[in-house]
Amino acid sequence: MGTVKALARSLRPHQWPKNVFLFAALVFAHRLRDPFAVLEAAKGFAAFCMLASAVYLINDIMDREQDRLHPTKKNRPIASGLVPLWVAAVMGLLLLLGGFAISLSIGTTFVLVAATYSALSYAYCFGVKRFVILDVMVLASGYPLRAVAGAAAIDVEISHWLLLCTSLLALFLGFCKRRQELVSLRGDAESHRAVLSNYSVAFIDQMIAVVTASTVVCYAFYAFSDEVALKLGTQRLGLTVPFVLYGIFRYFYLVHMVGGGGSPSREVVRDKPFLVNGLLWGTMVILILYVWP
Repeated sequence: MGTVKALARSLRPHQWPKNVFLFAALVFAHRLRDPFAVLEAAKGFAAFCMLASAVYLINDIMDREQDRLHPTKKNRPIASGLVPLWVAAVMGLLLLLGGFAISLSIGTTFVLVAATYSALSYAYCFGVKRFVILDVMVLASGYPLRAVAGAAAIDVEISHWLLLCTSLLALFLGFCKRRQELVSLRGDAESHRAVLSNYSVAFIDQMIAVVTASTVVCYAFYAFSDEVALKLGTQRLGLTVPFVLYGIFRYFYLVHMVGGGGSPSREVVRDKPFLVNGLLWGTMVILILYVWP
């Protein structure tokens, strides 16, 4: 039972909330009342949870030696020896096959997106994570790919605004993650992740400033765009901008004042003000699109 629990922890279920991006197209395409579309999006969510967990297992197998030198990662089940390598490898393969089996039941386009996501994720594990800037870009690509997968699952065209906002937000989270690693590991950062030798806090702060401003401006243009208002049938989406601003400012607070940013999924769930703000944003979007257009 100890091995089973440790294996379950290796799947990193706390990272699964990232896959809510698959439901973005469902909401903004006005398909939330369509049971079939909801089912397909839910299947897509399950598929990506399995594919992501498969990647985490392989990543932990490859990084186990470095993880043993890390102050917190040394407690990961694979690095600590709680989960045998062969068990992790077999589970990773089963999850990969299961994820693609569900993907095939959704459609060819979804399979292609899922395959792209998996290929980039494994490319990151097997070497891309050693290339400065490119490592964050590839890591961040998973978010917009989830949004594209959600659109493919319900067979709607992906909004270029949704794709751009998601990509910029993902870059923001990715650079915040690198910053947290630099600050928390201090002089030992390079020994735990080689690419960190090419970063500095000042440099990352500049990157964060660029993507933060771009994210806010992009979302504001999206929310107040006449094109979007015509497509969505409402001009009230601008009411959600304050929630986006607060969310970004709150995340800045967590990164700079609390030392967070290392795991966006955990930050969202653990920080009550951030969680409440996200729920309020989602509620406002639903009201604007479905109740008060």
